Amino acid sequence: MSKPFEKLKACYEYCRTVTDFQPKVGLILGSGLGNYARNMKIICEIPYGDIPEFPVSTVEGHDGRFLFGYIGDVPAVVMKGRVHYYEGYSMEEVVLPTRLMKMLGIEVLFLTNASGGINRAFHVGDFMMITDQISSFAPSPLIGENVSELGDRFPDMTHIYDLKLQQLIRDTAKEEQIEIREGVYLQTTGPNFESPAEIRMYGLVGADAVGMSTACEAIAARHAGVRVCGISCISNMASGLSEEELSHLDVQTIANKRAEEFERLVTKVIGKF
Repeated sequence: MSKPFEKLKACYEYCRTVTDFQPKVGLILGSGLGNYARNMKIICEIPYGDIPEFPVSTVEGHDGRFLFGYIGDVPAVVMKGRVHYYEGYSMEEVVLPTRLMKMLGIEVLFLTNASGGINRAFHVGDFMMITDQISSFAPSPLIGENVSELGDRFPDMTHIYDLKLQQLIRDTAKEEQIEIREGVYLQTTGPNFESPAEIRMYGLVGADAVGMSTACEAIAARHAGVRVCGISCISNMASGLSEEELSHLDVQTIANKRAEEFERLVTKVIGKF
C-alpha cells in the first residue's frame, strides 16, 4: 500500500466513524457559492479540521467542511470551501479531498469556481461551462508515487470533462433560460493575479478563462475514474483587459451577485444525474 493511499485511507476511516452516507455526486464550491447549503437537505457535516492530517482552507470565503445530504433526490457530498496550492499545501494534499470523495462513493465530480475572463467576448458575470483545460502552468497532482489503488500511472486525459455531462449542462441552461458560454480553463499557481503579458500568452495558447484551482482536481478525479463537469463564473476580466485593479474582494462581490442563478443552474443539473 502506497503512503499517499495510507493517508487517504486514514481520512476515509475517520469519516466512516462519523457517517455511513453514500454520495453519488461530489460538488466543490468556488467563490460565491458558500451559501449553497440552503439548496440541500443536510444529513451530516464534517469540518476539515476534524479529519486527521486533512488540509484546511485558509482563504476568506472558503469555510472548510464537508456537507453530506441530498440535492433534490441525489445523494451528494459538498465541499464548502476548497484548499489551494498557493496556501502552501503540496498538490498531493490539494487533491486529497477529491480522492477522499471518490473513496466515499462519488461517481461524478462537479467543479465550480470564480475565474478571470480572457476571451474578449466574455463579460463580467458570465457563466462558462468548462470544455477543456490547460494545467501546464501548475504542477501535476500525479507527480510522485502513483496511487495505484485509484488509477494507472499514465491516465488518458482526452476527455477530462465528460461530453454527456456537458450536453446535460447545455440543455439545462437552455431550459432555465440561463445564458452559458463555453471555453477552456487555465490554472495558475497563484496567489498573485497574472500580469497583462501572461494573460496575452494564455490567450494565445487557447485559454478562455484563468484561475487558481480546479484543473488539478479534475486530473485527480479522472485518474480515479470519476466523471467530471465544471462551470466557472467570470468574476472579472483578466489583467490588461480592463482598467480595473484586480482584488479578491471584487471577485467575491461579483460571484455573490450571480450566486442565486449559479445555485439554480447547478441544482437543476445535479437533479438530472
